[in-house]
Amino acid sequence: MGSYSVDVKAKRLTASGAVFAGPNRILSIYYVSDGAAGTIEILDNGASGTSLATFDVPIGGTSAGDPWATQIDIPGNGLYCPNSSYATLTNVDKVTIFYG
Repeated sequence: MGSYSVDVKAKRLTASGAVFAGPNRILSIYYVSDGAAGTIEILDNGASGTSLATFDVPIGGTSAGDPWATQIDIPGNGLYCPNSSYATLTNVDKVTIFYG
């Protein structure tokens, strides 16, 4: 990640939802998935807004005791959301999104 001189905050989601209601940059995504492949899509300006990036999530474990967890670091200064940020989760159990 690049150097980014703002306070970094985190938002935990267990379903699709708003990350932050205002201009921000998505810096990193930590997620947990279980038994199905899925995606994490970052949008600007709400659920029907502009798609900025879609990340594929591999198949996780076959039970709650064997999930797949990983972190995605966004290069440079992150994904810029000029209006607000929103994450659409498909077959992803838990996500923590770091933004600033």
